[in-house]
Amino acid sequence: MKDYNEIIKTQKEKIEGFIRSPFYREYLTEDDMAAALQVPSEDLKLFRYIVNELLEEGKIVLSKRKKLVPASKAGFYTGVLRTTEGGGYVKCEDLTEDVFIPKENLNGACHRDTVLIAVGIFKGRPSGTVRRVLKRETDSVVGIYVTRAKGDYVLPDNRRLFKRVAIDESAGNKELKGCKVVVKITRPPNQKRIARGIVTEVLGKAGEKGVDILSVMANYKLPADFPQEVKEAIKKIPVNTEREDLTGREGFRQVKMVTIDGEDAKDLDDAVSCKRLPNGNFELGVYIADVSRYVKEDSPIDKEAYKRGTSTYLADRVIPMLPVELSNGICSLNQGGDRLTLCCIMEINENGKVINHRTVKGVINVDRRMTYTVVNDLLTNEESEYAEEYKDFLPMFKDMEALRNILWEKRRKRGAVDFSLSETKVILDENGKTADIVARYRNAATSIIEEFMIAANEAVAEEFFHREVPFMYRSHEIPDEEKFEMLKSTVGKIGFVLKGSRKSSKTLQKLLDEAKDKPQEMMINMLALRSMQQARYTGDALGHYGLASRYYCHFTSPIRRYPDLFIHRIISLCIDGADSEELQSRYSKTLEEKAGKCSENERKAEAAERDSVEMKKVEFMADKIGETFDGTVSSVTAWGVYVQLENTVEGMVSYKSMNDDHYTFNEAAMSAMGDRTHKTYTIGGRVRVVLERADVEMHRLDFIFEENPKKTQEPPKPKTSAKKSKRRRRRKKSKKSSKKMLINSM
Repeated sequence: MKDYNEIIKTQKEKIEGFIRSPFYREYLTEDDMAAALQVPSEDLKLFRYIVNELLEEGKIVLSKRKKLVPASKAGFYTGVLRTTEGGGYVKCEDLTEDVFIPKENLNGACHRDTVLIAVGIFKGRPSGTVRRVLKRETDSVVGIYVTRAKGDYVLPDNRRLFKRVAIDESAGNKELKGCKVVVKITRPPNQKRIARGIVTEVLGKAGEKGVDILSVMANYKLPADFPQEVKEAIKKIPVNTEREDLTGREGFRQVKMVTIDGEDAKDLDDAVSCKRLPNGNFELGVYIADVSRYVKEDSPIDKEAYKRGTSTYLADRVIPMLPVELSNGICSLNQGGDRLTLCCIMEINENGKVINHRTVKGVINVDRRMTYTVVNDLLTNEESEYAEEYKDFLPMFKDMEALRNILWEKRRKRGAVDFSLSETKVILDENGKTADIVARYRNAATSIIEEFMIAANEAVAEEFFHREVPFMYRSHEIPDEEKFEMLKSTVGKIGFVLKGSRKSSKTLQKLLDEAKDKPQEMMINMLALRSMQQARYTGDALGHYGLASRYYCHFTSPIRRYPDLFIHRIISLCIDGADSEELQSRYSKTLEEKAGKCSENERKAEAAERDSVEMKKVEFMADKIGETFDGTVSSVTAWGVYVQLENTVEGMVSYKSMNDDHYTFNEAAMSAMGDRTHKTYTIGGRVRVVLERADVEMHRLDFIFEENPKKTQEPPKPKTSAKKSKRRRRRKKSKKSSKKMLINSM
């Protein structure tokens, strides 16, 4: 028997397809459409329910004559709103260009709301008006509590959501003054009134240790702890590997292997081994924690892991996908203990081709817990202080480095895109304050692990694609045509040529190679990155553009990513003898939904991580007002020039502060040029800036260019007395009234 939701979905697609078809020209009323579609009388209630849903979703609209019209035919479109200082932009599926919404046309819509807009043309580009908010994205905000006699309010951390929220409770709550609080929205805003809400949680006084990160967690609804049922379930999981777990597993305990991670890593989910074979090929072993052995499908732990989707790495803490008893305990591939794994053992020739491989269940015992720092030093420093301690492992590390070079060269030849961009590492003191900000670059050791994990992910994805079982792939699709053409035009204006098809990643990699070690390298890298689509999880193998991989999945991190755990279950079932038909019936219906949810959770975690780091960056700069820094222009927008310092901190220079000229923004060239001096600011340009302001709450830094000192303030105008001001207003009003009478009498 078909699920009721499936019936609604099918009928909805049928009705929507009919309305959007080219044959639907004579628009019909609801009753006429029911007759045209020959809807049985017993299904009329369902039909009207579906039509109402389509109206609420903004896919169809009602004309004045009550006829059902496709929204786009009536000039209406649906999309998600991104607000800016001057209004906002809506990205619509049916339009190639984002639609600008002037501030006065937002009609109470807020950042990230799904809206129905009417589209017209303003100054030669699409411009719109919000007609209806279809879905409110934000039901709560985090901010600072402000008390006042007329009524208390909260200033949200993210002013893009709301300017402020009036509190429904009585005014003058002095205990909450200056606290960070969570507010549930009870009445959304509109053009005439601000939002209202009630305080549901007090996070602590602003500025106290850890409160800033708690604010980020609350903003993104990240859980601070695990539910009680998960804690109870954890108690039933063994602390050590038990004898019965070893049955049916291949033994790798005698194989020399290591884990290589950061110094502070505690959840070690991958170990590696590498050796030369007599035929000159390499045998690479990638051993991944068998989390699925302990986290059973649909168990409380599994449901919570799916809900979280991924571990989130904030500036001062990790919010794990799995409880630490698992992630740091029985599942972590800690040195010296037997651990259960899923293993991908590959034979790779001197050209980097995987000659054969096998995916098996195994039991391992890691010989050494290594760090990127130590392994990198062993490989790059002939006089390494670690040489004696790890002399028995050095030959294996040398083989790993040789294999890494072969694998990278193979990927480079097929067109894998390699960006020259750094990451940020925030160093905190004992009080949770930012002690330093440093740029973190890849080294020999991180590159080894990166290449080995890619090789395993590709081998596993290809194997299970050909097995024709439901599987979750990591997909990265070809760049959007419009963005690709814009990239081509932009780089052409600074002397670079983008040759080739957007369908081949070799095209982009050739551009990056051309820009290598040139002044424009950073600019080219940033522009190329922005031209690409975001990677996502899918039920179909769509390929990975950036890696130039035909088949790709995430197999190597089941402790911190749910997609890896999901496919581990399918892999284990296949190893145990499950056939394709059985697995299709079990997983195919929910596969795309799960993939979409995992992608959504990944985006949320990335945004929270980015916010926490940006907050700490601004905190680090807060006591450096007035200091001068060298930087690189990282972006040019319609409202200002963004500059990144050498420690990866980024701030903005507003056009208002650039008093040497009036600057015009050129969107196509991503540059700003002075109308009189022709001085131009372009991505990648080197500049010197002075820090003018650091707003920790808004995560914002304001710079001014060193050659653009602030204008001397004009002396304040003398104040006018209240009596004189009142008399002046009376005279002004009298003149207006006389003028009006004169006009009316003419």
